[in-house]
This record gives sequence, structure tokens and C-alpha cells, in this order.
Amino acid sequence: MIVIVIIAVIAVFSVQNADPVAITFLFWTFEASLAIVVFLSVLSGILIAAIISLPGKIRRISEAKKIRKSDMKGQGTE
Repeated sequence: MIVIVIIAVIAVFSVQNADPVAITFLFWTFEASLAIVVFLSVLSGILIAAIISLPGKIRRISEAKKIRKSDMKGQGTE
């Protein structure tokens, strides 16, 4: 049910923001729909946040494996 609501909101947003906008970055200039520009901006933000948080997640997984391994060794000696 939540997915349907999200899809509906995205569809309404896309229709209401279909006007082309000019994007200039350094020496490139191009036109795209405002909805596409916003979508790609959000997507790139999510990607950057995932990349930045990746080392911390890997560290936590590694520490959890070490804890489980030490717990297994501790249980075997009793």
C-alpha cells in the first residue's frame, strides 16, 4: 500500500514539474525536465551517502564477526 502511495506522489510530482530547465555545470549546458533533475539529484545524494557510510558498516560487520567467533570459542571451553 505504501509503495502505491509513493508511486502516485512521484507521478503527480513528475507531471507538475515537467517544464524543461537549463542546467549549467562548468562548461556544459543542457536542458532536462525539472522532475528528472530533482530525481537525479536525490539519487546522487543517496549514492554519495551510501558510499560515505560503507566503511562504518564494513567495520561493524567485521566486529560482529569477531565477537561471534570469540563467543563460539568461549562456549567450547566450558
